[in-house]
Amino acid sequence: MNTTTSSPLPSMSTTASDLPGSVQDQPQVDATKGARAAGERALVLGGGGSTGNAWLIGVIAGLSDAGLDVTTADLTIGTSAGSTAAAQIAGAAPGELFAAILAATPQPRSGPVGSEQGRVPVRPVADHLESISKIIAAAEDAADMRRRMGAAALDMASASDGSWQTQWRATVASRLPSLHWPQRKVLITAVDAHTGEPVVFDRHSGIDLADAVAASCSSGLPYGIGDNRYIDGGYRSNAENADLAAGYGRVLVLSPFGGRSLAPLEWGVHLATQVDELRARGSRVETVFPDSSSEHLFGANAMDLSMRPAAARAGHGQGKALAEQLTAFWR
Repeated sequence: MNTTTSSPLPSMSTTASDLPGSVQDQPQVDATKGARAAGERALVLGGGGSTGNAWLIGVIAGLSDAGLDVTTADLTIGTSAGSTAAAQIAGAAPGELFAAILAATPQPRSGPVGSEQGRVPVRPVADHLESISKIIAAAEDAADMRRRMGAAALDMASASDGSWQTQWRATVASRLPSLHWPQRKVLITAVDAHTGEPVVFDRHSGIDLADAVAASCSSGLPYGIGDNRYIDGGYRSNAENADLAAGYGRVLVLSPFGGRSLAPLEWGVHLATQVDELRARGSRVETVFPDSSSEHLFGANAMDLSMRPAAARAGHGQGKALAEQLTAFWR
């Protein structure tokens, strides 16, 4: 069951050792191979900016309110804004997260990573998309695109004094109910900025959860972990990275992007292609996209914090409406 597609585009308890600070010298461990282990249920949370994150929380809370808890999936895959959502639902109840979005003080749009405080000008979402489109047009394939994206991000970083990273990590950490990896299987995607190689983090990677999420959501600038630099997980394959759920019996994909990609269809990175491949391998797959009435909440407004409550409400309504159909699929 695919819902109507749109055209969208990303209280914490701590101990002293949990406090955000400079990135530790941590190893790079790719969890991709471990992701191939078979399981029963996989939840895939795609990217989509700040409003996309709110919509994801809304859908999950709406499903929960209607009696379907998808947060106990055997595997949760989080990409960009979806990585934040994956970490959030692992540490707090969906209803609490949803209520927190609605209760937040309305704010204007949020700049991309490395905004004014990092001395990098805030670029409108439209400008960011234009830059991505130019890189894709010049690239030979998805791997070449990732390398070019990484090179562009590293070049942009040269215009920053580097302070944005500490600020960004603190911002990401403040959004997470817990700074500890959950015991259940959660995968966070990113891309190596120097090589363009896809990277997947999990609790065995030796990477702090806040760092993994900050890297996956890094957008325009490369995020450093030890000696490595990473760019947004949405560049790994597509905004959802549903291919990582291969081998799972049931796969539920929540996609704020509506399953769309700027990449050419022949590159094979579109969500539809990945869904076809999952089904060919025996998985049952359902996708949920923002409905047409929510279209104005995404796209150019993806980083507008003032629209998060509306996006969350839209997702909540969809979740409640789809709960009966998805319960039969999920259980």
